[in-house]
Amino acid sequence: MEQKKYLKMRNIVGYGTGDIAGNVVYAFLSSFVMIYLTNTVGLNAGIVGTLIAVSKLFDGITDVFFGSMIDKTKSKMGKARPWMFWGFFGCAITLFGVFAIPTNIGQTAQYAWFFIAYTLLNGVFYTANNIAYSALTALVTKNSKERVQMGSFRFIFAFSTSLLIQTITVGAVDALGGGAAGWRNIAIIYCILGVITNTLAVFSVKELPEEELAKGEEADEKKDDNLTLIQSAKLLFSNRYYLMICGVYILQQLYGAMINIGIYFMTYVLLNKNLFGAFSWAVNIPLIIALIFTPNLVSKWKGMYKLNKYSYMVATAGRLLVVVAGYMGSIPLMLLFTAVAALGQGPWQGDMNAVIASCSEYTYLKTGKRVDGTMYSCTSLGVKIGGGLGTAIAGWMLDLSGFINGDAAVQPDSCISMMYFMYLWLPFILDLLITIILSFMNVEEANHKLKAEKQ
Repeated sequence: MEQKKYLKMRNIVGYGTGDIAGNVVYAFLSSFVMIYLTNTVGLNAGIVGTLIAVSKLFDGITDVFFGSMIDKTKSKMGKARPWMFWGFFGCAITLFGVFAIPTNIGQTAQYAWFFIAYTLLNGVFYTANNIAYSALTALVTKNSKERVQMGSFRFIFAFSTSLLIQTITVGAVDALGGGAAGWRNIAIIYCILGVITNTLAVFSVKELPEEELAKGEEADEKKDDNLTLIQSAKLLFSNRYYLMICGVYILQQLYGAMINIGIYFMTYVLLNKNLFGAFSWAVNIPLIIALIFTPNLVSKWKGMYKLNKYSYMVATAGRLLVVVAGYMGSIPLMLLFTAVAALGQGPWQGDMNAVIASCSEYTYLKTGKRVDGTMYSCTSLGVKIGGGLGTAIAGWMLDLSGFINGDAAVQPDSCISMMYFMYLWLPFILDLLITIILSFMNVEEANHKLKAEKQ
């Protein structure tokens, strides 16, 4: 029987624009914060890495907290949309703060300024906004095909925004005055763009009434509104598929952090910082192409499990070939195999939100309790732990290798060797680990079995 349709294409596309706002924050921060802090502000990469790691301790519990708050929220806008709407204004203010560290204050004060702004951005405002945005997938439609479409359009906008930011930022900073002033000016532009697109996404969809979400479910379902934070957390961590998704998300963000070391690799190994934009095209264009075809591929493969597993095998092989091309010194081959790897990563990006929705359904089928908002905490949890830890590790590794702070023309051989390991080998290793986890993540089959048992 064909599933009921809840959304029109304008709703799906409008929802997707929310990841323009999300990546105005994430892509800008993850790609450029380290090189801004080391080469413009002149801070030590190792100390910055430590501050980022400590920040993760402060915001580690906020993911489940905000997910639980979304589940308990009742308003005219629904459960998730208020958090998504208001949360981004805080994102804009604190993102600007990260890239507007005063140059006329002492270095200790600069470290403190960065730590406060970074922690508020990641631990409070981005968390609230991003979990709410992800949770909307389960709150505005019950149609699995529409959920896959929402995920595909969302990440098309995400990767397009990442491509734009990674391509133009270096040149734009120079054009807007260079140095600290250039970084402040580009941050203002990105923050304004983020506020506009986040607002558009919020008002492009409406959440379904609770009676519609509950339709077809058992009458004796226990209301999630009465769950405490600890009870919600227990439900999450008793779901093995939630733990797998968190693991994949964390590894993905570690992968992204190593890819963003490319700005150093291009500057000091390939001796052309503008190549960072070319490699961004090699990553993001294949991802966008894969996302366009993901909904049809999910239908053809009759589910997401096999598609995700086999496509990530292609991604892993692609990254191994990037390693070979890197040591050969062939930039064209590096670009080609980078594109192959990205093409293999695309389907998971497109259907990931639908997998999380299936993961939430798994918890309901097992326990009779719905925790949709809390379930989507894995998205923010993965971004913060993986992305933050990845940036921290990058800082530590650069510092240990003898990286020279400031706008140095050359780096020592030990640092160059470290950049090879970080940019070539670590992405391959991380893709291999993701492939192994995805080979066990057949939540769709698990749900079919649970439904058959109930019937």
